[in-house]
Amino acid sequence: MSDDKIRRGKTSPPPTPLSPGASAPLAGIAEAVGQPTPRARLDPIDVRLLGLLAADARVSQRALARELHMSPPAIGERIARLERAGVIRGYTVDIDWTALGYGTRVYLAVTANTDRGRILSALHAIPEVEGIAVVTGSMDLLARVRVRDHEHLRQLLFERVWTIDGVERTETYLCLAEMPAKDFAGELLATMIDEEQP
Repeated sequence: MSDDKIRRGKTSPPPTPLSPGASAPLAGIAEAVGQPTPRARLDPIDVRLLGLLAADARVSQRALARELHMSPPAIGERIARLERAGVIRGYTVDIDWTALGYGTRVYLAVTANTDRGRILSALHAIPEVEGIAVVTGSMDLLARVRVRDHEHLRQLLFERVWTIDGVERTETYLCLAEMPAKDFAGELLATMIDEEQP
């Protein structure tokens, strides 16, 4: 196959086999991030129940039962089924990290030259990392980080991130301001309910 045909997009070059003992840089990502939850079958009552729990996860099953015109045991069974299906992953507290001294949010773009799955796991193990996304484009990973201040960020980069074998380069994006949190779950669930209406 000629290079000219490849450049014109007529055909793809054959895959280059790895040398013995080498591993594909993207091979470990699937193991590191796990499998997505299969889509659950929900009825309109499930969706309304999720909306009520998203608005107040501490609401009693009795109050939910009154709102949905069901018995408390029936509500309990639905919640248990949604938990087993992975739709409800847990009940959390929304912490204001600024009030605890971690007021600086940073987005850290990471480009890696080796096993990205291992790098993903190493970044995930850093306590200040809130979350990591595997992304397409010019970077490989995008981490959301919470730090106290500039010195804390400097220390984190020098001592924790840049010491991870295979991290080729990073770009740091300081968050200057954010929109107030919106009721994402409530709004999206409301559109799901609207879509169910005839």
